[in-house]
Amino acid sequence: MECIWIAWPHSRDTWPGRFQRVPPAFVRFIRNIAEVLPVRLLVPAKCREESAQWLANISNITSFEIGTNDCWVRDYGPTFVQKQSDGSIHGVDWNYNAWGGKYSPWSLDAAAAQAICSAVKIPRLASRLTTEGGALESDGQGRLLTTTDCLVTESRNSGWSQKDIARELHQFLGVEEILWLDEVGLEGDDTDGHIDQLARFTDPQNVVVAACKEKSDPNYEPLQRLYRQLFVWGRQTSPQVEIHRLQIPPRRTIDGQRVPESYCNFLMLSDKRILFPQFRTPETDRVALGIMRNLLPNYEVLPVDAADLAWGLGAFHCASQQQPAAR
Repeated sequence: MECIWIAWPHSRDTWPGRFQRVPPAFVRFIRNIAEVLPVRLLVPAKCREESAQWLANISNITSFEIGTNDCWVRDYGPTFVQKQSDGSIHGVDWNYNAWGGKYSPWSLDAAAAQAICSAVKIPRLASRLTTEGGALESDGQGRLLTTTDCLVTESRNSGWSQKDIARELHQFLGVEEILWLDEVGLEGDDTDGHIDQLARFTDPQNVVVAACKEKSDPNYEPLQRLYRQLFVWGRQTSPQVEIHRLQIPPRRTIDGQRVPESYCNFLMLSDKRILFPQFRTPETDRVALGIMRNLLPNYEVLPVDAADLAWGLGAFHCASQQQPAAR
């Protein structure tokens, strides 16, 4: 792994009434990454001094003066792809419209992928497909998980059929098999069903999936559908994939808004460390952490508090973008 990209948080609207908790949370997040991998930080000019003060005691960080509207670089940053033929890296720049036009303005975020590729001199491939990085989950070997509610929509890809979208994903990512998950998502989530909140590969033969055991929870039925679709696919695909449930935390609301908390929003740092979200719910935190440690015994699965980040409707995977090292 070459590095992890992070965007310094500055949008108070993303964490209404609680923004003061966010910079310290990002400092902890960045420190845990920088201990094992270089961090490349997007910093708007207006935040240069503030971010430098917060991060003064952390090394292994390189800052880039690139403007942003929000901090969710997973979604608007480039999706880095490594060619199997020669090991080279390029960045895919998807069309970005802030999750179907939900949050204006987004012009700075939409320009960030091109700015990142230019800053580090990596070739950029621009796609007409409107999507976000958090909507795409790959096993790195040609299989992709995504959701129809996110991609096959008028607000993102008006006039595109599912077949059109699949063709574009194949062209730009090289994927051979796509599992389209239908009618799934978390209450309170504003992305229309990003896969990085729902199901993640831990390796090509294992997927962890968000689950809910409380039948009264609005998430119960959608997550049951999610599990059934993944289970059937896991038996049919080759190599087969085992599906492991991670029970979501109990329902939490702030100012009447459900906080969409999921243990699937972890960040894998090469083959060394995983930043695994914790939500101050001891029972589900403990059980989910144990499942991940059993699945990945050779990793340091590091529990890191994500409760404050989650109020902004994301966690560690949403707030980062990994760049592979060229071979």
